[in-house]
Amino acid sequence: MGRTRRVLLLISIGFFLTSATLYAQSNKELIAQGQYLFAIAGGCACHTVPKETYHAGGRAFPIPFGTVFSTNITSDKETGLGDWSERQIHDAMNAGKRRDGSRLVPVMPYEAYSGMAQEDLKALIAYMRTLKPVKKAPPDLKTWVPLMRSVGVPVFLNLFGRPSNSPAQAPKSGLERGRYLVSHVSICGDCHTPRNSIGVQKRSLYLAGAGAKDGPLGEKVPNITPDKETGIGDWKREDIAELLITGTKPDFDNVQGLMHEVIQGTPHGYKDMRREDALAIADYVKSIPPIKNRIE
Repeated sequence: MGRTRRVLLLISIGFFLTSATLYAQSNKELIAQGQYLFAIAGGCACHTVPKETYHAGGRAFPIPFGTVFSTNITSDKETGLGDWSERQIHDAMNAGKRRDGSRLVPVMPYEAYSGMAQEDLKALIAYMRTLKPVKKAPPDLKTWVPLMRSVGVPVFLNLFGRPSNSPAQAPKSGLERGRYLVSHVSICGDCHTPRNSIGVQKRSLYLAGAGAKDGPLGEKVPNITPDKETGIGDWKREDIAELLITGTKPDFDNVQGLMHEVIQGTPHGYKDMRREDALAIADYVKSIPPIKNRIE
C-alpha cells in the first residue's frame, strides 16, 4: 500500500469514528432504548455464526426450499447496513423488503416484527446503526425454486402470511406488555411453535414446543404453554422470569442450545431484560391456553 492510500485510509477511518461518535452523542437516549430492545430481541443472535464475529451474518438456515443465510447487520458500507437509510432498514424489518425492492425470505421474522411499535423500531434502528462495521459478505440464497424471491415468496406470504399493524407506542405494563414482547420483540413463537413440511407455523400449537424435525435448526424446543403434564403448568411467574434473565430452571439446571444463545450468547441478550418485563412475559405465557404436546 502506497503512502497516499494509507493516508486516505486513515482519514476514512477517522471520519467514520468521528461521525459515529457525533451520532451516538446526539441520539444517546434513543440508542440506549434501542440497545435494550436489541437485547430483548435475543441480541439478534440469528445474525451471528456461533464463535465468530458478532452480527456479521452468514449463519445458515435450512428451509424446505433451500438454505437462507442471515445478513450482515453491522454498519459496514459494502457488506452490511452502512449505506442503508433508516427507511430501508425499517422496510426490511417491518415489511420484508430488500433495498432493491425484492422480498426477504420469511426466515427473517419480519411478520412478527411488523407488530413492533414505531417508537421501538426507530430506537432499534438507531442502535443498529452504531454496530461496529465488519466486512463480511454472507453467501447468497441457495434454492432449487426458480424465481424464489420475485414469485415464490410473494405467493407464500399471500397464502400463509399474517402481518400485524404497527402501533405508534408499545404497551408499558401488564398482560398487554407481555403479549407484545412475546409476539413482536422477543418473538418466542418463532422457535417454540412447530412448523409443517413447508415451514408454516402450526398455529393450533402456538408455543407448544417442537421436536427435532419441526423445530429450528433441528433442535428440540420445549412446550411453554401452561399445560401441567407437558408444559410449564407448575412454574411460578418468578421461575419463568429467572430463566429468561439467567438461563436457570427451577431445578437449577441451565438451558442450552438456541435458548442459551438468546440469553447469554451475544454481548446483549435476554440477560439484560428488566425484571418487570420478564414478569410481564411470564404472566402472558401463563395466561394462554394450555396445550398438551409432549416433546420427548
